[in-house]
Amino acid sequence: MIQNYTDSILAVRGLKKYFPIKTGVLKKTTGFVRAVDDISFILRRGETLGVVGESGCGKSTVARCLMKLYDITEGAIYFNGKNIANFNDSKLLEYRMMVQMIFQDPYASLNPRMRVKDIIGEAIRVHGLSKNRSWKEDVKDLLNNVGLRESHMARYPHEFSGGQRQRIGIARALAMKPKLIIADEPVSALDVSIQAQIINLLDRLKADFGLSYLIIAHDLAVVEHISDRIIVMYLGNIMETASDKDLYNQPAHPYTRALLNAIPDVGKKQKGNRRMLIKGDVPSPINPPSGCCFHTRCPDMFSLCSREKPKMVEISKNHWVSCLKYKR
Repeated sequence: MIQNYTDSILAVRGLKKYFPIKTGVLKKTTGFVRAVDDISFILRRGETLGVVGESGCGKSTVARCLMKLYDITEGAIYFNGKNIANFNDSKLLEYRMMVQMIFQDPYASLNPRMRVKDIIGEAIRVHGLSKNRSWKEDVKDLLNNVGLRESHMARYPHEFSGGQRQRIGIARALAMKPKLIIADEPVSALDVSIQAQIINLLDRLKADFGLSYLIIAHDLAVVEHISDRIIVMYLGNIMETASDKDLYNQPAHPYTRALLNAIPDVGKKQKGNRRMLIKGDVPSPINPPSGCCFHTRCPDMFSLCSREKPKMVEISKNHWVSCLKYKR
């Protein structure tokens, strides 16, 4: 997929992440789990990029590769035009200050033995980020920015609701003054009534702090109102990528249409598209299907799909799809 990388804060090229399968007493490698299988995309400055797909499609693995929590098998990740694989310890520390992560479980990601002021303020103290004032003043400002009060500073995580814990996690990410935030399923563990509040908060903070977002979700409805562009993943591959408007109004890939049909009352948003559902289970990433990885579940499958792997094709401006129906 050919795109302009000059205005990107993050650029991923040919990313692969395979996990070895080891068996026997000697732990011999007998195969690989192809969690991410050759994907490329960009994230522009000030943009919110949504990554959606079923559980096990590789989207969280992508996030961990971007954070350099996993070493990649193949490919390259560029941040501000520089390959993070070449970063030494000091450059990697600087990178992780500029790129922060919000985790799925707001309770598991917070130290239960630390007070809120220390959870948020630890990085500020360690890196000396407070300028001419106490680090506690910075913590107060961050809590105010995420909708919490100064009185919350002395409390422990178990004293808060799920939504409040996620706000603490967001404040902790903001403490490092990042340029990019990667949010891995930031609302999936929350009540539906709270999800919209957190999404609206992230949208406001993006403008206030000049952030770029990569938001991972399994539900297209979650990223509908916050994303500028959306990537649809399946079995470690990108099926489709387009602007939020194009993806919701003119979905091109059968898998994208199936995800949209899983949203209640989505028929109102899909005028002219027949309602369809996919059957069966996601194939194993240890032994993915030949040809198009989606052909075993695709209602539009034809003979070529099982033999040839499709390439990304631009069917309209900035709307790319990986499907042999659009082969040129």
